[in-house]
Amino acid sequence: MTEIWHNPRCTKSRAALAHLDENGAEYTVRRYLDEPPTADELRAVLAKLGAEPWDITRTGEQLAKDLGIPGWGRTEADRDRWIEALAANPKLIQRPIVFTANGGAIVARDEDSLRSLD
Repeated sequence: MTEIWHNPRCTKSRAALAHLDENGAEYTVRRYLDEPPTADELRAVLAKLGAEPWDITRTGEQLAKDLGIPGWGRTEADRDRWIEALAANPKLIQRPIVFTANGGAIVARDEDSLRSLD
């Protein structure tokens, strides 16, 4: 089954839900701000996305700036630091993340990514 990590206050997240509804998709919703992912879950998500933690981090958020994240290194040695920061501060995770029934995942922030769900 499809799952979406959703923030109801986010326009992009609401658009992804609307797209799923319009296409008759069966899905579950995880309000990831209320039920934050663990570091291990984030590692699994990154593997499905084929991404690094800095690729899914909202570095422009004030919280990220307060933590100094935009200045952090982006190497394999820095990876766990980023993952731990995302686990502790789920607001910094790009949204929405949609997990497809075939085991994949996408960050569904635009029309092209939403069409890939069809």
